[in-house]
Amino acid sequence: MILRSGIDILEISRLDEINPAIRERFIARVYTADEIAQAKNHSDTLTGLFSAKEAVSKALGTGIGAVHWQDIEILHLPSGQPIVILYGQAKIIADQLGLTTWSVSISHDRDRVVALAVAIGE
Repeated sequence: MILRSGIDILEISRLDEINPAIRERFIARVYTADEIAQAKNHSDTLTGLFSAKEAVSKALGTGIGAVHWQDIEILHLPSGQPIVILYGQAKIIADQLGLTTWSVSISHDRDRVVALAVAIGE
């Protein structure tokens, strides 16, 4: 059995402090269309998704760079549970590592967001 994990924490205000034009380009570069639609431009949600993507990339052992932001998609089920969907290089690396099942948890307080990603495989 293979077990991998990654964790990330961010200040929510970092996204709010970005110049609006830069924020718009950043969102288009980092998030998928479905993530953008679900987040509805809420900084705490966007920051949570960002943190979750970072956590997944750490569980892959790559960080962002070897995988692209949009290779990792974090969506929420109607229940609110976040799920991980991998594409491109992230999917290739996960397959090479034998990682088949992912779990991600995202939590916020007033100032920060934290995300934990865990992957298992055979």
